[in-house]
Amino acid sequence: MVLHIVLEPGEDGFILASVPALPGCHTQGRTREEAVANAEEAIRGWLASQDVQEPAQGSEIVEIAV
Repeated sequence: MVLHIVLEPGEDGFILASVPALPGCHTQGRTREEAVANAEEAIRGWLASQDVQEPAQGSEIVEIAV
């Protein structure tokens, strides 16, 4: 699964990270690297809470740009 993370500077010096494809999936970090790592953890938590399943093995996944 490929997701995009939006990184933005916060008012308090932290880097804010949000995942537009996952409503309410937000986090932050002191550095870009920490924000990305925290976002990965937040994504895993969001997916677990939604009971979203990975595609079955052998499934074809096609990425499109709109």
